[in-house]
Amino acid sequence: MIYFDNSATTFPKPRAVFDRADYAARYLGGNPGRSGHKMSVRAADEVYKVREKIACLFNAKPENVVFTLNCTHAVNFAMKGIMQSGGHIIISSLEHNAVSRPAFELMNSRRNVSVSVARVSESKDKTISNFKSLIRKNTKCICMMAASNVTGEILPFNEIAAICRKRGICFILDAAQGAGIMDIKLGSGINFICCAGHKGLFGLSGTGVLVSDGKYQLSTIIEGGTGATSLELKQTDFLPEQLESGTINVPGIVSLGAGVDFVKKTGINNIRKKEDRLCDMFVSQVEQLDDFTVIRDSGKEYAPLVSFSYKNANSFEVTEYLSKCGFALRGGYHCSALAHANLGTKEDGLTRFSPSVFNSETEVRKLTAVLKKVNNIGI
Repeated sequence: MIYFDNSATTFPKPRAVFDRADYAARYLGGNPGRSGHKMSVRAADEVYKVREKIACLFNAKPENVVFTLNCTHAVNFAMKGIMQSGGHIIISSLEHNAVSRPAFELMNSRRNVSVSVARVSESKDKTISNFKSLIRKNTKCICMMAASNVTGEILPFNEIAAICRKRGICFILDAAQGAGIMDIKLGSGINFICCAGHKGLFGLSGTGVLVSDGKYQLSTIIEGGTGATSLELKQTDFLPEQLESGTINVPGIVSLGAGVDFVKKTGINNIRKKEDRLCDMFVSQVEQLDDFTVIRDSGKEYAPLVSFSYKNANSFEVTEYLSKCGFALRGGYHCSALAHANLGTKEDGLTRFSPSVFNSETEVRKLTAVLKKVNNIGI
């Protein structure tokens, strides 16, 4: 199976990721932060080293790095932590359900929260204007993705974050499709970065990160044992313990550190260039096929993923056919109701091609050769 579904989760992983997971499972059996014995201390030390690595990657302090289960988990912590007492929140029209569903749940939960959806338009300036026009006196938060998981379009998040900084609005960035391929940093208005450890950072499934600049105190949505302030019934009120109730995923976190090492050693720009080159190659081939439509607009900047449609079959049929031919792509709606409504693709969905730095031009040629035959013979 040639794997082109890296926007869902990267595969394969660097060898060191598996090695570190195995090491942690075998030798870091103590519960970090819960005991004073050597095994617990050793596990806590290894976890802290990964906090430092992620802090360095995103320009944060280690104590403001919170480990979560995934990006969705991180987004819920940040968004609900800011909006629990009501107010107005703005999201984009391309958001993943990880952002749109918590936002609309807040709106429907009688917490006096209102939600506005800013349309992502044909130009960056128009998109920025759409966001600005929705800001109210009670706007408390803007939450948006760095890049669409459906089209790959990169949103003007730095510009929107700068506006938030000027107006005293919290800005939450969903970096699920940006971390590891884009140089994303806290500062200039970005208050929280949410990302999946298992995507562009090459960690294992079940890992995610919430990184804070420390400006905003979050209300908690999960409370429990933290290893700190154990004699108090009130939840620990400082990071990272405040948001890390219960035992954390030590093997996942330690292996994530190896993924971050790989990204730093390889270089974010080098990873992006390789994956962009594979996408450009794929687009140039598929655009020549009469019955295929590539979802890309000239003049826009894209993360390294490409979605397309086929005239004679829906995306589920295309994906199933390609799987039988030995290729793993993602078909359907990509957990993104708003994006498909915005694109007008709710009926058939889209098929998504998302390579990683481990893929090759030869593998892309093999895929496009199969698509050319599909175009001739149908599915």
